Amino acid sequence: MADSTPGDFAIGDTDFLLNGQPFRVLAGAIHYFRVHPDHWADRIHKARLMGLNTIETYVAWNAHSPQRGEFATDGQLDLARFLDLIKAEGMYAIVRPGPFICAEWDNGGLPGWLFADPAVGVRRNEPLYMTAVAEYFDQLLPIVASRQIDQGGPVILVQIENEYGAYGDDKDYLRALVELNRAGGITVPLTTIDQPTDQMLDDGSLPELHKTGSFGSRATERLATLRRHQRTGPLMCAEFWNGWFDHWGAHHHTTSAEESARELDDLLATGASVSLYMFTGGTNFGFTNGANDKGVFQPTVTSYDYDAPLSESGEVTAKYLAFREVLAKYGPAAGAGAAAELPPLPTPVGDAPAFEVALTESVSLWDALPELAETSTATVDTLPSMDALGQYTGFALYRSRLAAGARVLTLAEVRDRAQVFVDGNPVGVLQRDHHDRSISLPAGERVDLLVEDQGRVNYGPRIGEHKGLIGPVTLDGAELGDWQVLPLDVDGFVASGSARFTERPGNSASLSGPVFARGRFDAEPGVDLFLSTAGWGKGQAWINGFNLGRFWDRGPQTTLYVPGPVLRASNELVILCLHGTEVAVASFVPRPDLGHTDY
Repeated sequence: MADSTPGDFAIGDTDFLLNGQPFRVLAGAIHYFRVHPDHWADRIHKARLMGLNTIETYVAWNAHSPQRGEFATDGQLDLARFLDLIKAEGMYAIVRPGPFICAEWDNGGLPGWLFADPAVGVRRNEPLYMTAVAEYFDQLLPIVASRQIDQGGPVILVQIENEYGAYGDDKDYLRALVELNRAGGITVPLTTIDQPTDQMLDDGSLPELHKTGSFGSRATERLATLRRHQRTGPLMCAEFWNGWFDHWGAHHHTTSAEESARELDDLLATGASVSLYMFTGGTNFGFTNGANDKGVFQPTVTSYDYDAPLSESGEVTAKYLAFREVLAKYGPAAGAGAAAELPPLPTPVGDAPAFEVALTESVSLWDALPELAETSTATVDTLPSMDALGQYTGFALYRSRLAAGARVLTLAEVRDRAQVFVDGNPVGVLQRDHHDRSISLPAGERVDLLVEDQGRVNYGPRIGEHKGLIGPVTLDGAELGDWQVLPLDVDGFVASGSARFTERPGNSASLSGPVFARGRFDAEPGVDLFLSTAGWGKGQAWINGFNLGRFWDRGPQTTLYVPGPVLRASNELVILCLHGTEVAVASFVPRPDLGHTDY
């Protein structure tokens, strides 16, 4: 059992001080909400074997509080257990509660409900926003405060906001966050993080907060910039970018293990502390991925592997081995100028089982509607966003009547993707990233638009924007009203084990979308799998009701990671295939395929 004796962590004139002695923070990021909880101990242990002494994590406010007044702390959201496992491994913890986290996470961690009132001013000292933040901290901070080092826990640092200098310069807001943290019992040192430019470091912090930097190269130059703004105390790169994230339709980002290790060595040679972003990236399960929008909307893919030292599925990589060699030169066991003896390597992970599963049952989305939504006949003339209906992720169906001879449907904006149907027959797709707003319709009586929120912007001024169809909507230039809008509970439908599924004809290979398809298979519980999504177009996949995330033939990734703990001896696979497929068989493959690279 880990020692629970209270300790002390402070910022000295030149070093971090652990119980009065100089201490170099060698940290790595693990986002507990991106990793299955049964894998937390494994990932933490492998971090220590690589040579790290500290684990850093964000806290995703919207994951804990999908609705105002809720604060979930069970399963994958059990932060207390995660911190306790860090302590049990003999390591320390850094907590970054935001409230904004970016992290390529849906809405940068800010709950969708926060933006219901347009008067709310996020990321500034605005009363409505700060009231909501105070409610969040009231629930969160007792978990963190009771696990600080002076209480015998692992937490040694807590971060205020996140790269705030890239967004604003409201010093009263930062002071209010400091006051909330201190009032909530946080006694450890407080830090900020910004990219090392004069403007960001000036705007993003306060004199009383310890400034850290975020970068992935040119360490000497960037630490010199940081030192101009942080005159005393230890220098720290609190996000050392050792990889990158991917967008749908782009390549899979990778960096050379040797080059990344050289950059890390250069950084540590200066005497600075570090936190690797990421040590292991994990997965954007369900609908949790974020997006960027700098003129073109770019949703983040399901995998958050990040080309990190430890892969999405917990495998040791070449980067892990290279970093392990570097860290051995700077850890506490290293002698003067000599590398320490390396700890044992984690047990290698072999290939995953490979097999096929027939998707023997199906139900169209239209036939499933009575279970997916409350199909009342009420209609509205003013088009509501998904947010106005309390739907902050996933799908909604917009439905209206067509006038005889009507031809061109035009919308103000689509957020983010709308499949268009007339009398249940597919007509086309309106995509935000293509700036699509109009479509020609064939003759018919009813128009349906199946709208997908593809992930909320997590960085920049478009944080918090509402999803769905943005009106007005016109038909041949005349405003179209009489809308029925149905938020779809796809997770609930899958979890219900619906009896609406029917056996598919034995000689039918294809599936006509939008359709749910189901198959059953046996597996060894606890053993990870990789589900190939090749040939399925676009959609979502679940195993035993666990939402594995999105798939899309745009790539780059063509497999979904299946954590072993979600498997049982007998299992149910469900896919939502939005466009249909000729591949009515699911293939589980030995290795992940995260897509093509740029070289």
